Amino acid sequence: MPTVDDILEHIGEFNFFQKQTFFILSLISATFTPIYVGIVFLGFTPDHRCLNPGVSELSKRCGWSLEEELNYTVPGLGLPGDAFISQCRRYDVDWNQTALSCTDPFANFTSNGSHIPLTTCQDGWVYDTPGSSIVTEFNLVCANSWKLDLFQSIVNVGFFIGSVGIGYIADRFGRKLSLLITILITGVSGVLMALSPSYTWMLIFRFIQGLVSKSGWLIGYILLTEFVGLKYRRTVGICYQMAFTVGLLILAGIAYALPSWRWLQLTVSLPYFCFLLYYWCVPESPRWLISQNKNAKAMKIIKYIARKNQKPLPASLQSLKPDEEASEKMDPSFIDLVRTPQIRKYTLILMYNWFTSAVLYQGLIMHMGLAGGNIYLDFFYSALVEFPAAFIIIFTIDRIGRRYPWAASNMAAGAACLISAFLPDDLMWLKITVACLGRLGITMAYEMVCLVNAELYPTFIRNLGVMVCSSMCDIGGMVTPFLVYRLTDLWHELPLLVFAMIGLIAGVLVLMLPETKGKTLPESIEEVENMQRVFIDVSTAGLSKEEIRHLSLHTYYFEFDIF
Repeated sequence: MPTVDDILEHIGEFNFFQKQTFFILSLISATFTPIYVGIVFLGFTPDHRCLNPGVSELSKRCGWSLEEELNYTVPGLGLPGDAFISQCRRYDVDWNQTALSCTDPFANFTSNGSHIPLTTCQDGWVYDTPGSSIVTEFNLVCANSWKLDLFQSIVNVGFFIGSVGIGYIADRFGRKLSLLITILITGVSGVLMALSPSYTWMLIFRFIQGLVSKSGWLIGYILLTEFVGLKYRRTVGICYQMAFTVGLLILAGIAYALPSWRWLQLTVSLPYFCFLLYYWCVPESPRWLISQNKNAKAMKIIKYIARKNQKPLPASLQSLKPDEEASEKMDPSFIDLVRTPQIRKYTLILMYNWFTSAVLYQGLIMHMGLAGGNIYLDFFYSALVEFPAAFIIIFTIDRIGRRYPWAASNMAAGAACLISAFLPDDLMWLKITVACLGRLGITMAYEMVCLVNAELYPTFIRNLGVMVCSSMCDIGGMVTPFLVYRLTDLWHELPLLVFAMIGLIAGVLVLMLPETKGKTLPESIEEVENMQRVFIDVSTAGLSKEEIRHLSLHTYYFEFDIF
């Protein structure tokens, strides 16, 4: 029985059809960016202070400048360590009194302004920003600042729950149907979030977005890896993730042009309704159809791909026989991820690496911070660091393989954290350089885990395997703020030591996985279980291509690039 990879070698591994599909699915990757990291702009917290009724009228009467007004009416302003007081407390006085002096407004209350009692911001806040965010609209500051953390955490909870549920649906009912459902729900919930009348409703729609948006991103990734041939699979997978980085750059520009969070949220949500046109543009995965013994439908799509690529389909490849062995188990099950020894080992290692990638990726950004006060430029420049990571992967994984660059990237990120923890503060340029190397390393690791995760599972549980393992990055996203901010209270560099340990362990565990360079996507559990790290130089072994494929699927694991 010919495999899909055999057929793609004749009808095109990355021709017109695959290029067109790659472009339109990459749009999903780019538009996922605002959901994943849009909190930077949606939840931007500007400088703020308590609203003091009557201060504006007093300032006009006295002719104060803004600086004089703040010095007179804001407690603790400019004093180190008193940011909380200046932002969350105000003097407990009545500024509407007409007898107040312009040169000493506190003379009627006390001879020493520092003894005037303070109270909370009972009348609201004043924000120093020309635009708006959910923070400024719903006053998510001071005693309510935890609500901003909840806004970000709730989407990660949605990611976690949705990854498992949608992953099962995609393997049970098909990639295309699941993709269209996630696109529709993501667009509707995004628009409703922009129109939310209250914080509670916004939180509900944010959670719904989380349930489906990440799953849609991963389904798009799975579809691409199943449409392209072996030679192009790794490049397409990495470029799909690069589209996410392009989305970072675009998001910075859109946020700069639209400083109002509602308009920004509406703008980044509307493209999802255009993606519903994929119903006519993107077919179902023939690999999934074959795994479900729907060979007639699979062949129909294969012929469609051949026509789009203007390639003839040989008569010997125009019929697919049902795989009796595969027909015994068609429905994906969570137990399949841990039922057999090798897949169980892969699942545990991949879950830990997803967790590590999320913790280090987000943690390094939180801990390092960004120089300067321009949030748009800072965000733009930080996104540029991710491009070299993708190029390094593209130029190494076909020459060296997957395992060693992946392990090295984790270890490099861990080593960078360890070194940075002990660098003195007066060598700030060196600390920033090392931190950027750590960001480069963990970005590579993040992209590699997504690539290899799809290559280690058989077709009928591939989507489920990726969804379940990647759900651990959502757990990482939930715990990272606590690791950074709580441990920093004990010692500023303590989070870096934790990151170093996590990263170094991840690098060692990666070495326990099989190399997937040059390997066809496995179609059954037996193929995965029989992957052995026995290497033969096939260029000199004198074996035919069919003999190599038979041995690689049933007995040994081979590295080859000669086809």
